[in-house]
Amino acid sequence: MNSIQHTFNQKDKKLLSIFFTAGFPKLEDTSRIISELSKSGVDFIEVGLPYSDPLADGPTIQHSSSVALKNGMNLDVVFEQLTAIKDKNTTPLVLMGYVNQIIKYGEDAFCKKVIDCGIDTVIIPDLPMIEYENHYKKLFDAYGISNVFLITPHTSEERIRKIDALTTTFIYVVASASITGAKGEVSDEQVAYFKRIQAMNLQSKLIVGFGISDHKTFSEACSYANGAIIGSAFIKELDARGIDGIENFVRTVKNC
Repeated sequence: MNSIQHTFNQKDKKLLSIFFTAGFPKLEDTSRIISELSKSGVDFIEVGLPYSDPLADGPTIQHSSSVALKNGMNLDVVFEQLTAIKDKNTTPLVLMGYVNQIIKYGEDAFCKKVIDCGIDTVIIPDLPMIEYENHYKKLFDAYGISNVFLITPHTSEERIRKIDALTTTFIYVVASASITGAKGEVSDEQVAYFKRIQAMNLQSKLIVGFGISDHKTFSEACSYANGAIIGSAFIKELDARGIDGIENFVRTVKNC
């Protein structure tokens, strides 16, 4: 069973996922951040692969990606770091990257490394649906990798239902049509969007991301989905308080 599916079998409400960029703030911080997030009770962790042109990311995550690349982070280093902690880590990991990274690294080589790291779920925001259906689905299936699709307020019902049929882990519900970044609150327009998706009675689990930043926005998102992902707000926390502030940040979000 896929590690994320197993997580949902254990708990399907108020799941908290945290995104961070591998190699930020420092090159060797990846394993320690994962360890601290795991100890803090995060349900799964999204590891961002630094990229020079992260189209879906706002300025905060773009900055973290730029710093990580300057630190010397690349896919080989990420894979080495993740493989080194595989036997110690007990919290499921999801890799988030871009399709050009896969192509440049070599598709089969990339997939093999992902599995070698103990990871079985990826998020590739710029992977076209037609490319997934015609090529990547077969490739990912061969390695036992699950792909997470994103939907936005502008995604048609027809496409959402198609994504639902292809999903084996969860659908990433992008909270707004903009790039990533903490927004501070959930708007009435977003609530209407969440209710519309909820009313579709999809078979897939739903995780909300983009703009979730604190206990209030996390709780509101969880009212309409199985959980939420916090990215930019966590990156800012890392930048301001370092790894030692992770436990307090997670506790504040979960309000426990």
